[in-house]
Amino acid sequence: MSILIREATLPDGTTTDLLIDGGVIAERGSGLSAHDAEVVDAAGLRALPGLVDLHTHLREPGFEQSETVLTGSRAAAAGGFTAVFAMANTSPVADTAGVVEQVQSLGDRHGYVTVRPIGAVTEGLAGERLAEIGAMAHSRAGVRVFSDDGMCVHDPLLMRRALEYVSTFDGVVAQHAQEPRLTIGAQMNESELSGELGLAGWPAVAEEAIIARDVLLAQHVGARLHICHVSTAGSVDVVRWAKARGIAVTAEVTPHHLLLTEQLVRSYDARFKVNPPLRRDEDVHALRAALADGTIDIVATDHAPHPAEAKECAWDEAANGMVGLETALSVVQEAVVETGQLGWADVARVLSRTPAEIGRLAGYDAPFEIGSPAHLTLLDPAVRRAIDTDDLHGLSRNSPYLGRSLPGRVVTTVHGGVVTVRDGALVEPEEVARG
Repeated sequence: MSILIREATLPDGTTTDLLIDGGVIAERGSGLSAHDAEVVDAAGLRALPGLVDLHTHLREPGFEQSETVLTGSRAAAAGGFTAVFAMANTSPVADTAGVVEQVQSLGDRHGYVTVRPIGAVTEGLAGERLAEIGAMAHSRAGVRVFSDDGMCVHDPLLMRRALEYVSTFDGVVAQHAQEPRLTIGAQMNESELSGELGLAGWPAVAEEAIIARDVLLAQHVGARLHICHVSTAGSVDVVRWAKARGIAVTAEVTPHHLLLTEQLVRSYDARFKVNPPLRRDEDVHALRAALADGTIDIVATDHAPHPAEAKECAWDEAANGMVGLETALSVVQEAVVETGQLGWADVARVLSRTPAEIGRLAGYDAPFEIGSPAHLTLLDPAVRRAIDTDDLHGLSRNSPYLGRSLPGRVVTTVHGGVVTVRDGALVEPEEVARG
């Protein structure tokens, strides 16, 4: 079935009709019509290219009590995403061609979003030997992003070898920047507050030192480096310095690091426990400014679902991580659009075009152009809503935003010409599969 979207406001502020047919943008202009097309009234809605998340934990295989590829894909579609990159810390770890192909097949089967597996850098994420990087790159999954996220590749020689290896096929290493010896037993950001609360601190320098080392390694071997979840003002300074030197480094910030601060730890509510930890107010402002000036390239969710028992416990025993796919666009609107630091064209860049480019995912470089794949999201930016569990479509409920008012609501998501969200509700799996 073709889809006719009427009076959509594009990221640049222009209003147009869009006719989707055969999975692509078939026509664009005013007063379009099409026989038997599904008509979507987009008056007052903001049309964005389908969102792309370069950092998602889908948990399958091995941790299906927290999330599966299907449930994570549904959560992603509900949040306006049409593509996600699935991190490698599954069980078994995605460190072989067989596991990444399994993840890829599960995503292809469900159809809500494009799922691209991320391969591990080291075997079992153990940081001792390189994983089968070449085999994963040349597998049917065609992996181009490699990460031990959750663990830092802390051995500099191993990191150098990984960077050299991925440079041979235009891959990228996505580093979880955390010097492990500086963060043993860490429970929150190291600060006056950590001392007041009696919680072991996670110092900013543990992140900044690894980033500084790795940008120099990337420069030395001529490889692409991506920094996951940048969280401190000092890290911003290092990335800015590296980019000024022409080093091929990109960086991401999470929605929660753009909005939330360490002060929330006073509640001892483990929904606010995350790695890297929530930082100071000064760091939040530095991250917002860095996203606005291009020092930080993208927003990525670090969607990390956990079962209730992993969060409803004492703070020091709780798991790190937050779910974030359904709320990412709203948090970005709150943190940087409504503050005037980013416009909607910038949002399209940091949440769609650039993450796709970093991950070498085709089909996102010319959204809304005739002939381009029909990946898009319609957002009602005027709505404000209190987030509750009905807004969460994955298996886990560890959202830091429950009970908080956030702006914006995804009304429609279209993935490859197939409607996955209609009138704010997820489309049933069989209908998506037929599409």
